[in-house]
Amino acid sequence: MSIIDVYNINGEKVSQLELAESIFNVPVKQSVLHEVVTMQLACRRAGSASVKHRSDVKGSTRKLYKQKGTGRARRGDIKSPLLRGGGSIFGPDPRSYSYKVPKKIRKQALKMALSSKIQTNNLLVLDKFELEKARTKGFTSVLDNLKVKKALIITENVNENLELSSRNVPGIKVMRYEGLNVYDILKYEKLILLETSIKGIEGRLTA
Repeated sequence: MSIIDVYNINGEKVSQLELAESIFNVPVKQSVLHEVVTMQLACRRAGSASVKHRSDVKGSTRKLYKQKGTGRARRGDIKSPLLRGGGSIFGPDPRSYSYKVPKKIRKQALKMALSSKIQTNNLLVLDKFELEKARTKGFTSVLDNLKVKKALIITENVNENLELSSRNVPGIKVMRYEGLNVYDILKYEKLILLETSIKGIEGRLTA
C-alpha cells in the first residue's frame, strides 16, 4: 500500500492515508494515455460543420440559356457550384467523430493517470474542504495556503459552496469522483482529492 499525507485547508498535515497499490502505483505508459485522451477529445468534437449542396440551394431548375450558339460556357441551372450563390460540391456535412476504446484500456489509463500524479508529487489529499460561504476570496485563500494555482478538485458529494466559490477562478475545476477522467487529470497541474472521495474512486476502479 502507498502511504500519503493528508492535509487540512490551512496546509497543515493532519494524518496519513494508505492508497491501493493496484490503482495509485501502476507503471505509466504514454501510448495508453495518448489513446484514451485522443478518444475523449474526438468524442467532444461537435461535428456540426455543414454546407448547402446543389440540391439544398433555393432556385429555379431551368437552363439559364441554350446549350449552343452563344459562344459562352455551357450552363445548367442557377444552382450550379460554378456560379455565385450555387451549391457547394465537397463541403462538410454533420457527422460524429466519436469512437470507443475498450473499457479495460480506459480503466487502466485512469489508473496510470492517477499514478503519474503521485510519481510527480502532484497529488494532494485533503481531509475536507468546507467553506462557510460561497465566496471566491475564501476559496483563493485556501489555494494560497496549499500553494496551488492550477488544480482539479475531486469531491464525493455535492459541495455547493465549493463549486460556487471556484467557478470564477481560472485554472481550477471541481468535479465529483464519478466524472473523473484521464484528460482532466492530465490537463491540470495538481490533483486534489478529498479523503472521502478516495473510497469511491477505488470502488469504481476495482469493480
